[in-house]
Amino acid sequence: MNTEQQPYLVERNRGYFEYQLPVSVKVVLNLSGMIPLLKNEREEWELPGGKLELKETPESTALREVEEELGLEANKLTGLQIVDSWVYEIFVHRHVFVVSYGAEYLGTKRPRLSNEHKELGLFPYEDISALNMPQPYKRTIDSWRIRHTVN
Repeated sequence: MNTEQQPYLVERNRGYFEYQLPVSVKVVLNLSGMIPLLKNEREEWELPGGKLELKETPESTALREVEEELGLEANKLTGLQIVDSWVYEIFVHRHVFVVSYGAEYLGTKRPRLSNEHKELGLFPYEDISALNMPQPYKRTIDSWRIRHTVN
C-alpha cells in the first residue's frame, strides 16, 4: 500500500494501517423551521461547524462553532443530540471524519455571517435537496427533520 497516495493512513505494524483523520463537528440548527447554511470556498453549502480541538468534546465543539460561525448564543440551543457520522472525501488526499448534531435554537438573535464563509443562507427543509451540497449533509438534515417533527 502506498501511503504517499493515501496520506490519511498510518502503518502501525507491518501491513496494518489505521485511518488518521481530523474530526469535524457539524450542526443542523432549526431556527423556527429554517436551517442556516454556509457557503464554502468550493461554492458548496455546508452546515456550521468545525474541527474538534484538543481537550474539547464533540458537544462543546458544536456549541463553540455555532457561536463562532453564526454569532448565536450556545446557551439558547436545546435538544443537542448526535444525528449522523461519515467519512467525507473532500479531495483524493483529504478525508475528514464528520460527526453531525441537531439542535433547536430558542434565542431571538438572528444568525450573522462570519469571515470563515462566503455566504449565509436560511433555508426551509423542503429547499435543501436542490442545493449544491454534499449528499451526507442533505442526509443529515433530512434525518434531523424526521426526528424533529416526530418528537
